[in-house]
Amino acid sequence: MTHILPLPYRPPYDWPAILAYLGGRAIPGVEVVTADAYARTVFLGGRPGIVSVMRGRGDALVATVDHPDPAILPDVLARLRPMFDCDADPAIIAAALSHDPDLAPLVAERPGLRVPGAWDGFEIAVRAILGQQVSVNPATRLVGRLVSAFGEPVLPEPAAAGLTHLFPTPDRLLDADVAAALGMPGARGRAISALAAEAHAHPDLFARGRGLDPAVAALRAMSGIGEWTAQYIALRALREPDALPASDLALLRSLDTGSGRPTPAQLLVRADAWRPWRAYAAVHLWTSDAARIAAALPATRPAAKRRSPRPASGPGP
Repeated sequence: MTHILPLPYRPPYDWPAILAYLGGRAIPGVEVVTADAYARTVFLGGRPGIVSVMRGRGDALVATVDHPDPAILPDVLARLRPMFDCDADPAIIAAALSHDPDLAPLVAERPGLRVPGAWDGFEIAVRAILGQQVSVNPATRLVGRLVSAFGEPVLPEPAAAGLTHLFPTPDRLLDADVAAALGMPGARGRAISALAAEAHAHPDLFARGRGLDPAVAALRAMSGIGEWTAQYIALRALREPDALPASDLALLRSLDTGSGRPTPAQLLVRADAWRPWRAYAAVHLWTSDAARIAAALPATRPAAKRRSPRPASGPGP
């Protein structure tokens, strides 16, 4: 059964930018991003399904939900609106960030830039742990291997090509030897096991609304989660608009105007003027940094056309 859900937003809305961000981090088997749409597998109401989102008419995105139970639609809507940051007021955010001389031109270029969210808090937290100390593409490959090893296959065949698995639940990772399966450091595998145990014991672990500092403190209390990981989870999963992973390499690199990169401590001091919208400032800087990297890449040779194009490595896992 197919259901259509409109997702109204306050314009402007930079749909290409959020699609590019999600596309560069699409989890193999779970997410597929094309030139105009985002699609993923979901498990709601005890049954699997497919959700896709694309630009609609007027000031709205539109979601297509392929699922047999219409009772899950309120849950889908409650997940998608924050995931695609539909409730942001870009005028207020732009006015605040434009006081910074380095952010002002970025905001003017992309006034509708949104903070990409997440369908599921546990999913994005696992990805953040897998992405520690590696760039985007290796992190994406790792999470794809995790899905292949521990995710539940979607049967019957999914409605969209490439959507083959559900992301593994905390229960499926409780006793899993993630490090051995992925060939990664044992400490990181133990961190995922600890996260799975915590999420299993506390289903509201990724509930929103606690505030940035309490949320980060609770995350940092878990094994294997440091400040960068906690801030990244708060930014994407908990929808904290002031979250800032200040030690992020791409953020520091993006603020190097020729005299050297700031330290994380120096970034935090400077970012005090961006409050309470530091997450939006981070996305502007990430987007600018990714564009610079892409522009510096050599032109694709004809022989490379056989390969599927990959976005340039950018910030965050």
